[in-house]
Amino acid sequence: MGCGSSTSAKAVGGGPKAAADGPGGGGKNEPMTNAEIENRIECSESSRTATIGGVKVRYAFLSQRGYYPDDANKANQDSFSIAENFAGQETDAFFGVYDGHGRDGDKCAQFTRDTLPGLISKYVGKSKNREAKARTSAADGGPPCDPHTVELTKDQTQACALKAHIEANRAMHRSPALDDTLSGTTSISAYIQGRRNRITVSNVGDSRAIIGQRIKRLSSDKAGRGGSDTGTLDTSDSSIHGSLRALPLSRDQTPYRKDERIRIRKTGARILSLDQIEGLEPIPDEDEDDGSEGEGDIVLGEEIDEGGDPPRVWSPHGEYPGTAFTRSLGDAIAEELGVYAEPEMVTRELSPDDKIIVLASDGVFEFLTNQSVIDLCCKFNDPLAACRAVVAESYELWLQYELRTDDITMICMFIESVDMKRPQMYEGMSTRVLDKKAIVATKKNLTAKEGGDDTDDKMLSAEGNRPVRHHVSKEKTKVIEEMRRRMIAERDMSDVQNEDFDITTLYTEKSESEKASIAEAIKASVMFQNITDSQKEMIFKVVEPISVKKGDWVIKQGSVGDRFYIVDHGKFEVRIVPEGEEDKDGSGGNVVHVYVGSRETHAHPSFGELALMYSAPRAASIIAQTDGQLWGLHRYAFRKVLAEQNERKGLMKILKKMPAFKTLDKEEIENIAGSMEEATYGRGETIVKQGAVGDTVYVICHGGQVECTETVEGEDEPKKTELKHDKYFGEEVLGPGENTYSATVTSLSNTTCWKIDKMTVKRTLGKLRMKRRASGTVA
Repeated sequence: MGCGSSTSAKAVGGGPKAAADGPGGGGKNEPMTNAEIENRIECSESSRTATIGGVKVRYAFLSQRGYYPDDANKANQDSFSIAENFAGQETDAFFGVYDGHGRDGDKCAQFTRDTLPGLISKYVGKSKNREAKARTSAADGGPPCDPHTVELTKDQTQACALKAHIEANRAMHRSPALDDTLSGTTSISAYIQGRRNRITVSNVGDSRAIIGQRIKRLSSDKAGRGGSDTGTLDTSDSSIHGSLRALPLSRDQTPYRKDERIRIRKTGARILSLDQIEGLEPIPDEDEDDGSEGEGDIVLGEEIDEGGDPPRVWSPHGEYPGTAFTRSLGDAIAEELGVYAEPEMVTRELSPDDKIIVLASDGVFEFLTNQSVIDLCCKFNDPLAACRAVVAESYELWLQYELRTDDITMICMFIESVDMKRPQMYEGMSTRVLDKKAIVATKKNLTAKEGGDDTDDKMLSAEGNRPVRHHVSKEKTKVIEEMRRRMIAERDMSDVQNEDFDITTLYTEKSESEKASIAEAIKASVMFQNITDSQKEMIFKVVEPISVKKGDWVIKQGSVGDRFYIVDHGKFEVRIVPEGEEDKDGSGGNVVHVYVGSRETHAHPSFGELALMYSAPRAASIIAQTDGQLWGLHRYAFRKVLAEQNERKGLMKILKKMPAFKTLDKEEIENIAGSMEEATYGRGETIVKQGAVGDTVYVICHGGQVECTETVEGEDEPKKTELKHDKYFGEEVLGPGENTYSATVTSLSNTTCWKIDKMTVKRTLGKLRMKRRASGTVA
């Protein structure tokens, strides 16, 4: 993974420079060179240590340009800024991430990067000068107050940030260098006031700030378990894993939030998903958002965003602007619909229990929860390594579940220590008497109210944040199904059908050092974060070491694979031949990503799980750029692990309720659950037809909804029934002989189902029972 050079040690500005060709180089259909792949990434040369007043941190940044198959040279629309010695104060610092959108999104993000920090610094300076004058006046002839000794209250600080955001937005509207009519940027920033150990987070849009806080333990070794109050972060697996809880420092401003929907709709705007705009999804009753208290946040997302189709803001007069957020800088047209630049802000004091701060664009959180991000960061001693791991994991999940990836940017701060003695003299006092000289000189009885509220804000709730996606998009599902149909037609799926396989044949003994290497390799993967000890032992038995040489093809696009891979060490490029095109030169297509594994940096990316989950042809080719080693996990072992994960556990409960499976024991149910596959259907799509011969039973996943229509002889009207998540249909065809479906089932929304056919059930149970007989566990 390559790194771009940062500019200044004291002030760093990141993001693409405005250029006609962008960083892709070459023609649109030409594969990118390794150098061009390196140019997709801009990151710190190394992690930097900074003392910000009473707060000592190590921080790093990384920004990776996305992959857009229809626009190979699209510029990175993310940007970022980092400034120590902020606002003329050695004890202050500023960090910001900006995520642009629209045709001039990259320019809008860069404009905010170059404008917003300076405006905040300007208004903080002015506010401090006013306070200094007030102190001097109150001193009645005493020595003049130095503005650098002034500390602002929470209200004063937030007023400066609010004014700066509004002014930056106005300046963007006026700028001749860009067109923000239908373009803009989100912004997430953190202003650290080191003398008070305070952080003020300002959020506009759906980028996010989170903090990893040590969980206080009752045992005597609680300090050691989470890292000492004064020392470095303890990242040993036994103490850090699960010991930091992720807390939000911002709330996404999107139509998922009921309060934001109500506010936006007051302008006359419509809130609809793309499928609702196109008439493919039902439009909910707006009366549900009547301003009353109660639920109203997450339900909207569960209903319409399983396939990556979020609610958006639309004009009442046309199909524009279509923003998936309710606040931004720029977006002049959307601003008329309530999409404005006023930030929501949180100010709180940092404590020794606060260990990690992450600012990141929304590309990180599309598939990763706040807790997953903090858990990944915990596994590294170096914030730059943490950035690499989180950005790589996010990028790879995008490639798995979508046809494209987002631009992804992240700033990670490891908090080394917090000096709790520094802010004590400020507690409960007006900003006008915060320094000792002013305390001696002041003759007036000034109250805290003169500087505004100075109490810390309460911790935020994550309620109303965009739901994390767990399913393949509708578009990618269609591509996968088309590839499957093509492969079946070419009779190239024979190896998938040959599932008469005993998993115990994969078992091999591993040495303790090999187990340690495998554990190191799998712990950086989100997929394996919650596995049990028994699952880990099973993986140790079945995982295979695979040595590769430079130039080896690990996976070929369109082939059917039987393994999931974890990179132990080495570089592996991902190449994709676009749909409808041919690999004429045999190169494997365009390079869209490079997986980099390293024992030194604890980076162990993984690939191949999607094809195993869906029994689909591989969506990309993987070619070794260097010699290296992979750990290969076979399809059957992979599915056994999946069967024990939470979602499959829920599936097992549903299977037990089916009459066809009621006599099966726990192990048999577990094996059937592990053999089920996912399939996603668009609204209005017929899944099964009444009277049609079938062999497959379906279980509706969370958020799905179908309608069962049964025509009954002698009755004029058909019987209609609606089924939602955790319900099943098609169970009648599992009986002996040839059977037909009793009803026609049509999806009422984007619906994902678990499915399994009769032959797979028979094969699965047959293999298990043969194994039991061989071991003498059954008669």
